[in-house]
Amino acid sequence: MTAGLLTAEPAAQEVGVSTATVRKWVQQGHLRAVGKRGRAQLFRLEDIFAAERNTRRAHERTR
Repeated sequence: MTAGLLTAEPAAQEVGVSTATVRKWVQQGHLRAVGKRGRAQLFRLEDIFAAERNTRRAHERTR
């Protein structure tokens, strides 16, 4: 079940953001965990990239 899934820390490293940013995306509804490993949430890498693109676009529109 966890093949191809990442916890917040390696997912954040992949897109160049902090782990806190990944948690913020979850809280704001930009990203959903697809599972858990112990207490850690698991994410699909493509979902992380999509959340990063979407939040960057939203930020650029407000400038």
